[in-house]
Amino acid sequence: MGQAREVMDRLTDALTTHPDLKAIADLYAEDAVAVTPDEGEIRGRDHIVDYWRQMTEAVPEAAFESLHKYEAGDTAIDEGIFSGMNTGPLRLPTGETLPPTQKEIRIRGVDIATVKDGRIVDYRLYFDEMEFLGQLGLLPDQPDKS
Repeated sequence: MGQAREVMDRLTDALTTHPDLKAIADLYAEDAVAVTPDEGEIRGRDHIVDYWRQMTEAVPEAAFESLHKYEAGDTAIDEGIFSGMNTGPLRLPTGETLPPTQKEIRIRGVDIATVKDGRIVDYRLYFDEMEFLGQLGLLPDQPDKS
């Protein structure tokens, strides 16, 4: 296993099994860039950690089921299913905060992390934001599936 794979596995663990913001911060370079479907481009470690803080508070007991893991040079790629219950507040890109929905989510996604000198310098997260919001019951005219 190479450095990129090891760093990606530590990030997944820090986000799910044992949420740990300090460990997450230690995995990103100070000038790292992340791109997510819900926040767009996020520049700098502190802002990236703030994004993950919000996610780990919104879904504090999340799990990640790995479907495929790849490593190519300095880049690790994971495809899997992120799941958990929304028991914490959810901040929207507008800055508004929604109360917890108490709904289960199960979202398929892909993470791509490029690592230099043991830290993530470029991170890409892909998931269907509409599916995420729909599972939370936050889209208009969505029937309640609970």
